[in-house]
Amino acid sequence: MQADPAAAIEETKHMSSSTTAGRADDSDSELDARIENVVERTILRNIPGLSLHVSESDLDVGPTPKELVYSNETARLYHYEPLLDEIYRVPILLVMSPVAKGYILDLAEGQSLVEYLLLQGHDVYMLEWAAPRREQSELGLDDYVIDLVGGCIEAVVDDCGENEVTLVGYCMGGMLSAMYTALNPEGPVKNLVCFTTPVNGDGMELYKKWMSSPAFDIERLVKELGNIPGDFVNSSIQALRPLQRSANQMRLLNHAQDDAFVKAHLRFDRWAVDQLPVPGRLAIALARDFIVENKIVNNKLELRGELADFSKITVPFLHVAALHDHIVPAAASKDFIDLVGSEDKQEIVMKGGHVSLVAGGNAVFRLWPQLDSWLGARAL
Repeated sequence: MQADPAAAIEETKHMSSSTTAGRADDSDSELDARIENVVERTILRNIPGLSLHVSESDLDVGPTPKELVYSNETARLYHYEPLLDEIYRVPILLVMSPVAKGYILDLAEGQSLVEYLLLQGHDVYMLEWAAPRREQSELGLDDYVIDLVGGCIEAVVDDCGENEVTLVGYCMGGMLSAMYTALNPEGPVKNLVCFTTPVNGDGMELYKKWMSSPAFDIERLVKELGNIPGDFVNSSIQALRPLQRSANQMRLLNHAQDDAFVKAHLRFDRWAVDQLPVPGRLAIALARDFIVENKIVNNKLELRGELADFSKITVPFLHVAALHDHIVPAAASKDFIDLVGSEDKQEIVMKGGHVSLVAGGNAVFRLWPQLDSWLGARAL
């Protein structure tokens, strides 16, 4: 059987995490020193005039033809060209995480969830995010949910002529989608699907450790930089699990003679480090309201004075989690299904990691057919 680079990357993450956990003799002071080093390096590398330019890889990604139909602030709404003459009535809006590029769902021909959905007769849109400018640092969680996600949903309705939309959110895109649906229980959302979506801040142990460290000062980062740089997330994870990058490189060397594996691996690896900056006010809200105060699970999250109560979500709901997800661990997502008030709700927990669940060589045989079956029954 041909090796799956997405699964391989997830496996090395698991190995690296286990190895690091086995070396838990690092003192708190040593961890704080590593965190402080990353914070200082991030500021120095991103102040005006000192930023480092990283050239784009020449690997082709996002091959499925699409058209930009709407934009607002950092939001970009794309419509993919249908591949069949007959399509389902209810369109799908894929909602990406604000820190991630959308091409993970459209990596290459044969490795594209977007392409697969189009070939099953779905009408597909995607909301992905542009890097915020300095003057957009004041965009907060309320802006993203109410104005940007909400604006794109309205644009989909206007563009396709239907008054209902299925939201499919990936990672934090699932959080935003669920928050919007909770705030608009009588709105245009007909179905809600969330992949690898965190809702319990206490379950995000790596990030909780950062937020609890006296060396971590998110307000200072925001004051100095406006937006949190994308490489900060990568640096933070590497500081807590320093062997992960090396393990990934060793795995790649073991398959150096497999051209297909190498090319696919490099696409995944490119996406994994191709993070977007986060507007300062959004970053502070995620750190405090979600991670520290755990307001989603405690049902205390308010956006512009209105409670985002997940029990008000009553549309058909599908929650998909990865068994070996180390970015959104099981402890961070397991409460989701119980928080939602829908009668028609289902949870699928599958082998794999945060990336290999939705992309890679095996995804087409595992998750994608189940997703299509669930969507097809509710897209008429």
